[in-house]
Amino acid sequence: MSDESSEPDTKEIEDDEWHLYANAGYGVVESPEAEPTEEEYEAPEEEWFDGDDFYNQGASIDWDSPPCPAPLGIAHVIKIGVCDYCLHRISGRRTQSRGFEGGAELRNEAHARDSELSKSEISEICPLCENLFDDVGNIAERITESLDGIEFKTMQLGIHLPKDLLQSEDAIRTKHGSQGSRPLKSSFAMAIQNEMLLNSPAISFVKDYPDIMVTVDTLTLRVDTDVRPVFIYGRYEKLVRGIPQTRWPCRSCRGRGDGCESCEGTGLQYSESVQDIIGDPVKQILGASDTSFHGMGREDIDVRCLGSGRPFVLEIKNPRLREFELSKIEKEINSNEPEKVRVNSLKWCTKKDVSRVKETRSEKSYTIRFKVDNPISEQEAVKSIAALSGITLEQETPKRVSHRRAAKTRKRRVTAISNILVEDDEIQFSLRCEAGTYVKELVHSDEGRTSPSVSSVIERECVVLWLDVDEIHAD
Repeated sequence: MSDESSEPDTKEIEDDEWHLYANAGYGVVESPEAEPTEEEYEAPEEEWFDGDDFYNQGASIDWDSPPCPAPLGIAHVIKIGVCDYCLHRISGRRTQSRGFEGGAELRNEAHARDSELSKSEISEICPLCENLFDDVGNIAERITESLDGIEFKTMQLGIHLPKDLLQSEDAIRTKHGSQGSRPLKSSFAMAIQNEMLLNSPAISFVKDYPDIMVTVDTLTLRVDTDVRPVFIYGRYEKLVRGIPQTRWPCRSCRGRGDGCESCEGTGLQYSESVQDIIGDPVKQILGASDTSFHGMGREDIDVRCLGSGRPFVLEIKNPRLREFELSKIEKEINSNEPEKVRVNSLKWCTKKDVSRVKETRSEKSYTIRFKVDNPISEQEAVKSIAALSGITLEQETPKRVSHRRAAKTRKRRVTAISNILVEDDEIQFSLRCEAGTYVKELVHSDEGRTSPSVSSVIERECVVLWLDVDEIHAD
């Protein structure tokens, strides 16, 4: 039996790497018009286009004006109708206030320098932001409402802006804004962050590993929040046989459950699992939606896991609480099904520990008992079996896992064999071996796929009665 059991593999942890929304363009669908006849066709009158008319809005501008922060540059962007917020962010000028108030200060200063500028009214639609900054308060309020009752300290904000708006804003800002002025996307995100900090000053906005991810679609003003999972490391002992490590979907309905008589609608082949015995109390305590279970290998359903237990990481999804006293969590888990599963050594960890636990290959100690088809003397059995201590096995992929394991020959070392016990036609012994050793096949040989084997050295057919994991030598 290897630590690679016959249970179905658990779904790999979802990629936690955060990507801000990609820029997306929005096309315009136009109805096709009928082609003009030869008599109807007239050559269009040629118009001169200076490349600036698309945002000039008819105002008289100085084509040769310098960019901001020069006074003439600021006068120019005022003439093209930018809002106070965008005036402040592209001007490159320091003011006592920021945002709309800072832009208003700059506008008043410009009016004082040139009274004609007061005739240039702020346009209904700002050519730089299309009045997005007017919605900052509304968006911040929506985010706050969506996170009501959820405990968190850090947040990451993603902004989705239409591609055409980004392109037009960049063209104007690059030509007329001050060098190094902040782009629209980062400015909008910063405005939302500042608004939220007014009411929740304890929030920290981060770029990596946030507690909460928030995405804002500026086209629809839709706000989506994603509560990131928390992780608990520990060890579990499985004290009984017949329980899988993780949820095992029903073979008949493949986990769908609806109307399935085989699983009585649960969608599960087995009603219990180590994952749920440990995870259910944690879900309830932290107000989470679900869990994922990541073990350092896994034992077969009919195998107990004893000793200090098998290392695991429990991923808790969408928790409303992110911190809780682990001693109380451990107590709740161990009182759930104390005769079946127990945990120890719980501690908070991160997603990186999932990879560490799943990729660690450590030696393991087992005790196995089997039956032979013909009794053997104790002296002969002890001598033959003890001779396997220190050897390197060659193990072809066993039949029982051939449907999900690559067909190849694996070399695994048996470190030590001890405590050989012979009772009539039953034999029991303990061994320590390399990670990935198929221990059951070491005994019965799997029709010669494992060589050498206990069956081959005592020259008898062997049937495994039970197997226990005594210790996993990790940490």
